[in-house]
Amino acid sequence: MPSETLWEIATAEVEKRGSNGSEGNGVETGEKSVFFIGSKNGGKTTIILRCLDRDEPPKPTLALEYTYGRRAKGHNIPKDIAHFWELGGGTSLLDLISVPITSDTLRTFSIVLVLDLSKPNDLWPTMENLLQATKLHVDKVMMKLGKKNAKAVSEMRQKIWSNMQKDHPDRELIDPFPIPLVIIGSKYDIFQDFDSEKRKVICKTLRFVAHYYGASLMFTSKSEALLLKIRGVINQLAFGIDKSKSTCVDQNKPLFVTAGLDSLSQIGSPPVPDNDFGKLHAHSPMELWKKVYEKLFPPKSVNTLKDVKDPARDPQYAESEVDEMRIQKDQELEQYKRSSSKSWKQIELDS
Repeated sequence: MPSETLWEIATAEVEKRGSNGSEGNGVETGEKSVFFIGSKNGGKTTIILRCLDRDEPPKPTLALEYTYGRRAKGHNIPKDIAHFWELGGGTSLLDLISVPITSDTLRTFSIVLVLDLSKPNDLWPTMENLLQATKLHVDKVMMKLGKKNAKAVSEMRQKIWSNMQKDHPDRELIDPFPIPLVIIGSKYDIFQDFDSEKRKVICKTLRFVAHYYGASLMFTSKSEALLLKIRGVINQLAFGIDKSKSTCVDQNKPLFVTAGLDSLSQIGSPPVPDNDFGKLHAHSPMELWKKVYEKLFPPKSVNTLKDVKDPARDPQYAESEVDEMRIQKDQELEQYKRSSSKSWKQIELDS
């Protein structure tokens, strides 16, 4: 039996590759990492497979999965390598966010948040929990990296702000995510049949969130044309290909907004009736948008939002023979606990 698991080997390899050239003066290497997080069953695996030109059916992501892609830069020039990580389980496995994001990989790291547009009631809590957990860990890693390489951290922050023009009117009103962020709304084919007012609220809310975090925003579905657009955006993150500057903010079409090209004036105020506006008490613009959004799409209870934490009990991974053996072992364990308890009580009585 090998002493290391597959994940330990993969993690060690990524860290080793990320460390090559990472102690220099901030020059980027030919390797980048893209981390897909988001809604459970939201289509993350499908997007990754499409970006890698792999014609295979997507399989459920159990916890944290890794794959990679290569791209030729030219004759006799080493290929660029892109590391793709995917977090499964929606918001139930937040602890695993720390595995791929390290001080060695952070400088060439990007986040892709995939949100299921067909489940608007789950959208805000999923987005909020994942972004908060990711930002918290990234901030810790940046602090650690800053102690060793302050110049690298300074260059990262400058790069994040470079997406927005220096004279943009919203520069003082936003708080860019510390590393590149792309927000993808999936299952647009279902979303497009929603009531017009609901689509308006979802579109405006996601535009605000994306603009506030300095992120790009786009909608996709199984449509080949939309998947090709998404592929172009992911290739830009993974291989540094020139980003698209096209924009579509029409709520009757799939949104496509590149980071830095939107504005609060174009997005407008939160869509709430005038007579309700004074009733909403918020300490920040983000909190105000949250209250407006959750008024129309109240989040489900904590119990229904919480995914199955034990994959062995998740119905999607059911296997009759294994499950039967598991039940048997659980029963044996309970029997052992009861017998042990009786034995201890008998010892206490005898003493």
